[in-house]
Amino acid sequence: MQGADTAVGTGPAISLTKVRETAPALVGHYRSAGISLEKHGLGGHRAAVYLVVDHSGSMRPYYNDGSVQALADRVLGLSSHLDDDGTVPVVFFSTDVDAVTDIALGNHHGRIDEIRAGLGHMGKTSYHLAMDAVIDHYLDSGSTAPALVVFQTDGGPINKLAAERYLCKAAKLPLFWQFVGFGNTRSSQFDFLRKLDELAVPARRTVDNAGYFHAGQDPRKVPDSELYDRLVAEFPLWLAAAREQGIVR
Repeated sequence: MQGADTAVGTGPAISLTKVRETAPALVGHYRSAGISLEKHGLGGHRAAVYLVVDHSGSMRPYYNDGSVQALADRVLGLSSHLDDDGTVPVVFFSTDVDAVTDIALGNHHGRIDEIRAGLGHMGKTSYHLAMDAVIDHYLDSGSTAPALVVFQTDGGPINKLAAERYLCKAAKLPLFWQFVGFGNTRSSQFDFLRKLDELAVPARRTVDNAGYFHAGQDPRKVPDSELYDRLVAEFPLWLAAAREQGIVR
């Protein structure tokens, strides 16, 4: 993130021409993302974008069928409107943080499999360690821009109390956490994410800094238009509240 601000009306951070040259396969995603951003009043805004992906054992089918790569590609398409460096930091987590790396317009194809090949055992699910890694990365970057964190998981964490505590603590930072659930919609695994989404304000956290939506058992089938609408719908509400509280300048 190159010291961006939240200026409005300056157009996409990266042009369609540049996306077509460096990542032609992402042009459709880029266009769809632009439509959703305009619809939600975010056209021309600047923000850092992070991707957090669950690397626990139950996620194996979603890596094997390309669902995680597809999400990464779509997040890159979104990020290209909001951030000018063409790169999205990615955190892989299971019992611990398995990797902090990135995907970029110029190297997105097959990148998830490439990263995963260098990782070890697929463990359990520790949200708070992944959140800590994002917070550290953001603070180390020196950015003051708001950040949209797309946080993908297929179930609840092994330490719910720690995850709640981290989300509440992070409410004082310019970070918005958009949780995305992969898996059976009726599973009780996602009750905790619904709870996180509804934690009391201001009793538990300064502002509502999280959203949640369910992408189902085959996330690749969620149309771009729906995915992007769900990814950005709550971001402007948080932005307004965070500005009011002085969290976003």
